[in-house]
Amino acid sequence: MPRSGRLRNFIRDFCESPRAKKLSFVPPFLIIVVEVILLVHASVQNPIDPVVLELTTILVIISVVEIVLVIREIHERHKTSNFERILTIKLDDYILEKRNKNVRKIVEDFIKENEKYRNHRNQIYHLTCQILTTHKEEVFEKELTAKLSAFIKKSKEKNVDYILKKFIRKHPNYKKYRATVYKKTCLILEKMNKK
Repeated sequence: MPRSGRLRNFIRDFCESPRAKKLSFVPPFLIIVVEVILLVHASVQNPIDPVVLELTTILVIISVVEIVLVIREIHERHKTSNFERILTIKLDDYILEKRNKNVRKIVEDFIKENEKYRNHRNQIYHLTCQILTTHKEEVFEKELTAKLSAFIKKSKEKNVDYILKKFIRKHPNYKKYRATVYKKTCLILEKMNKK
């Protein structure tokens, strides 16, 4: 394993970066190899052509700058995604702990407890909204699954359309979630048939 911390960080960032970023790293190295070969060839010639030597040197410098820029971009992208991942986990834990549903209050209280995130208020706000939406969907899914399972066991019916029709008649608040109820019914019947 490399001893240099920067090299270790770069290798980690590079390995975790998307394939497109990894592939964007290849052309500058190929170009540098070709340019170095041209540079060596131009310097070995008996009458040294200064124009070819200067232009090839400029191209080598441009390729090195391009490699540095790609390395910096990979590092920044990794740093940003890592920051968002950690922030999302902390926010999710905080929301579950406090059991508060008011977005503004969550954002204010979270920033009071975690001063280092003060400059990321907008990001915290958007992540809080996403997390609360996800929690709401999870509760909806559990509630629907429980009601639907109980309804199917009680009716002992195997026809999906019949179950859907009767269930929605009994629970009209699920009327606009007809497709979700249909899918859940199929999954529940499939599990029941396997048993």
